[in-house]
Amino acid sequence: MTWKDLLEVKITDQYGVLVGLGPIVVIAAIVVAVGVLFWHIYRWQKFCNLTVIEAEISLGSIGKVKIKPSNEDGRVAHKAWVELITRKAAIPFDEQHDVIVEVYDSWYALFKEIRYLTKEIPAETLRSSKDTKELVRILVKALNSGLRPHLTQWQAKFRRWYKTEIEKDENSSKSPQEIQMLYPRYAELVADLKQVNTQVMEYAKVIQRIAHGNE
Repeated sequence: MTWKDLLEVKITDQYGVLVGLGPIVVIAAIVVAVGVLFWHIYRWQKFCNLTVIEAEISLGSIGKVKIKPSNEDGRVAHKAWVELITRKAAIPFDEQHDVIVEVYDSWYALFKEIRYLTKEIPAETLRSSKDTKELVRILVKALNSGLRPHLTQWQAKFRRWYKTEIEKDENSSKSPQEIQMLYPRYAELVADLKQVNTQVMEYAKVIQRIAHGNE
């Protein structure tokens, strides 16, 4: 490769100097321009192809949801979905094997993680994006109106009773599952727990769609 491939310098009849780009520089500039053009087309198509999610959520009376999540919204939803499906909130309650206090402990941990995710969303994004606002509404209302009413009604009373019973039966052969079945309002508590549990599982499917698209 010579200088002529990069620059062309000519002296005019009036003793002026003309400097032109060599063929390699011209070709490189064209390649870069085409690359930038394709990159912008890719970004535009990716933005336009974001999936609009529509659903009806019974948990916490959230109701109708319509959201076109950005990539960042999708990342937040994915983290929330992982928290949901790996905790007892979105796993069917098994009366023979699950321990209610452990379910409540799992719900408490879920509260902390979802709160953390919503707090990490920048305020300027919330102000500028109605879809991000909708995602935050869905996440927060699931906690405050979905899980909290059951916990408010049952958790403290059941934990106090269960702790006393466990201490009384410290040397007995009863399992934790057998002891919890002796709770005076056990059937009522479990019925409510299972109802919330079912709603959370349906809710988790909507969060999954927000994270991964309708596929």
